[in-house]
Amino acid sequence: MTDSPHPADAQPSDAQASDTQSSDTQASDTQASDTRASTTQAPGGPAPLWTPGAEFAGSDLDRFTAFVAERTGQPMPDFWALWRWSTTKVGDFWEAVWAFYDVRASTAYDQVVSGEAMPGARWFAGARGNYADQVLRWRDRPGEALVAVTEDGARRTMGWADLAREVSGLAHFLRSAGVRPGDRVVGYVGNVPEAVVAFLGAASVGATWAACGLDYAVGAAVDRLGQLGPRVLVAATATRFNGKDHDRRGAIRDLVEAFGDVETVVLVGDGEIDGLRAGVRAVAWADAVAGASEPAASATALATEVATEQVPAEHPLWVLFSSGTTGLPKGIVHGHLGVVLEHLVAIGLHSGIGPGSRFLWYTSTNWMMWNYLVGGLLAGATIILYDGSATVHTPDRMWELCAAEQVTQFGTGPAYLQACIKAGLVPAADHDLSTLRMVGVTGAPLPASSAEWIMANIGSRVQINSISGGTDVVSAFLGAAPNLPVYAGELSGPFLGTALDAFDPEGRPVRGEVGELVVTAPMPSMPISFWNDPDGSRYRDAYFDTYPGVWRHGDWITITDRGSAVIHGRSDSTLNRQGIRMGTADLYEAIESLPQVKEALVIGCELPGGDYWMPLFVAPAEGVDVDEALWARIKDEVRTRVSPRHVPDEVYAVPAIPHTRTGKKLEVPIKRILLGAPLDKVVKPEAVDDPALLDFYVDLAARRAATP
Repeated sequence: MTDSPHPADAQPSDAQASDTQSSDTQASDTQASDTRASTTQAPGGPAPLWTPGAEFAGSDLDRFTAFVAERTGQPMPDFWALWRWSTTKVGDFWEAVWAFYDVRASTAYDQVVSGEAMPGARWFAGARGNYADQVLRWRDRPGEALVAVTEDGARRTMGWADLAREVSGLAHFLRSAGVRPGDRVVGYVGNVPEAVVAFLGAASVGATWAACGLDYAVGAAVDRLGQLGPRVLVAATATRFNGKDHDRRGAIRDLVEAFGDVETVVLVGDGEIDGLRAGVRAVAWADAVAGASEPAASATALATEVATEQVPAEHPLWVLFSSGTTGLPKGIVHGHLGVVLEHLVAIGLHSGIGPGSRFLWYTSTNWMMWNYLVGGLLAGATIILYDGSATVHTPDRMWELCAAEQVTQFGTGPAYLQACIKAGLVPAADHDLSTLRMVGVTGAPLPASSAEWIMANIGSRVQINSISGGTDVVSAFLGAAPNLPVYAGELSGPFLGTALDAFDPEGRPVRGEVGELVVTAPMPSMPISFWNDPDGSRYRDAYFDTYPGVWRHGDWITITDRGSAVIHGRSDSTLNRQGIRMGTADLYEAIESLPQVKEALVIGCELPGGDYWMPLFVAPAEGVDVDEALWARIKDEVRTRVSPRHVPDEVYAVPAIPHTRTGKKLEVPIKRILLGAPLDKVVKPEAVDDPALLDFYVDLAARRAATP
């Protein structure tokens, strides 16, 4: 415990406001050249850590570039020419991606993109298909589709035919359970093969999938999954994290009680559950994937062919959730085929993942990177699922796994890399990482020192793929490409098809200075809607209230003269520890339920070197001291009711919590103060209910800055 480059009109440009009904969507060449950068290194600029070499030749991006040049008759001499074309000829680009990857659809689209400028663009109207078709097209391939490894080293594999067989069985079971297109199937399950099969089985019958990891307490899971009125719950009876086993059967009972529409629970793992709500049946996983309600031993084996429901392109595929910073988490709904196209670009073209790749990202089902990892199956890659702590037994755990599984692309967060650095690891000296071609990083900005450590201790020809995107598009806006250099502390460039820019408060593009990350043309994986938002008002307010017709994402970004970018963190107050996003509302619900706590404020601060500081400020009830006993009680509440990964680092007693005049806690201004911003640049005193309360945070920031 601690004691107390060019001016522009503020309106969207002609290109931003133009109709996007066809491949004629475009911006002028002049505007494109103004806002796009050259790959030429600026005089006196930094030297790249990694430069393109033989890796580009024969890659998907290499072949796609030639494919586009032949289709269009236009030269595509470098990445930037292709990117400029992809963001000015939007329809033509996504049509080319569809053709290049031979996307499966039972009915062809009438138009690639139609409708008005954002929001409102609609993708692949008339097409009918299914996400699962793009995965199960590989069912006749030899080799592994999934490899699953647990903390204790237990390993399971699933071949492509076995994956198709289990998906087919579960789809049959779901239909027999009355699940119809548009119904919701939800998971309370870890990063295990059953989660992948459950998602694909749900998608194949046209149901909508959503999931939470087992580290979410019941209340946090209900806040998310409970909004959807699910028909079926797939739930694990136990989990293991950081060497400890946790029985989750009581949580399952509570979830079933809270989910009034659930009729069937599919149990993953050992153990039976009694005391379920009347009318709810529990079915073992083995029986469910056998395809019938009778025991697996008597069920007829199903073929690997899966009868998928052919749904419109924008039929709801899954619901991901916002952090819940200001209330209930927003349910973000994505469609089937838009996600397929977006992931083929991000995973295939930019990351070089395809047949023969072995793709591992350290993630959980709470995080959009799980959906991204599963997207590796679209490209025919083997995906490696790891369930548990990344540092159990040793901080070397992930590098051990990369070597053992001959991983080609590995993804993690800056915090894990920082732990490796502090532990003095030299993974390349201790493990055979000869198959590793790329290290992906997301969840927070990657410090330059961590990038340099990767090159020195993982491999000089291992490309760093620092990406930035979000749950909102379940993909990335920018990151690496096989023909772009990598600079320390920077993201290599925008992704193809992403009309990325940085805007000042007046909506003018800026270069070499901090601006808001914006996207000025629609993308196929932008949400089709928010859940329970019938008029679309919450959706519009979330992304389009600042710059009409332009997507504002909520990140601070600097675009360099090389076209690379620096991400400075969120411009909102989302907590983002170890790559897992969490809203402060979840913590407040737990902490402020204690009678000793009058009110609380929690802040997440990204620090230099990749560290993350999460202090808690408590205004205690009258006559209560914020002592060690209360601090222990608070930590226990957060650990058990919210998430053990989001226990604050330290607590400070304060007389009261500052608010705006409309009653909102000053989370973002306080964060900026703690990170060193001057008070007069952060908030106007007249906007605060008690401006004197801000002095404490100014003094705390000064004390921290003065401490070595």
